[in-house]
Amino acid sequence: MKITKSILIAAMLLFSLGTYAQDQDDQRVMADAEKAKVKLQKTNYGLDQFFKNSSGYVVFPNVGEGALIVGGASGNGVLYEKGKAVGMADLKKVDVGLQAGGQALTEIIFFETEDALNEFKQGEFELSAEATAIALKKGVAANANYDDGVVVFAKPKKGLMADLSVGGQKFNYTDMENIDKK
Repeated sequence: MKITKSILIAAMLLFSLGTYAQDQDDQRVMADAEKAKVKLQKTNYGLDQFFKNSSGYVVFPNVGEGALIVGGASGNGVLYEKGKAVGMADLKKVDVGLQAGGQALTEIIFFETEDALNEFKQGEFELSAEATAIALKKGVAANANYDDGVVVFAKPKKGLMADLSVGGQKFNYTDMENIDKK
């Protein structure tokens, strides 16, 4: 009986620590996403129209990407609706081709319509090889347009990447209400 009780207490403690660590990680990603959003808005890249008029957007403040023929990328982000954080997202990318290097970047995906936003929330959203992120430079967003209800912007932070590859990005989404239930 004592052993069973000890195992149960240890399991509850480990579960609590895991939940606490996940919550801390989510809080860090949320803080980083807010900082990235503010920084991009202040640097006048022309994103204001997208922040104001989109149905929603997801900010991936720290995406890591690396490749040597086969490449991959990964990052965590926050989904916003009407400027309010409503959930957490993660990005995974795998590609193959003529590529080498590594970089860190910030990526923002804007959803033009409720349908595009709901597709992302339902976990049915992927960016194909044809979808390319628009590199953020002064004023470039002012001339950008949605493609199938989505536009993607990327701002390199560090590193160097030469890339001529084929692949795609896949996303997972967890609503804020369901984060504690993970």
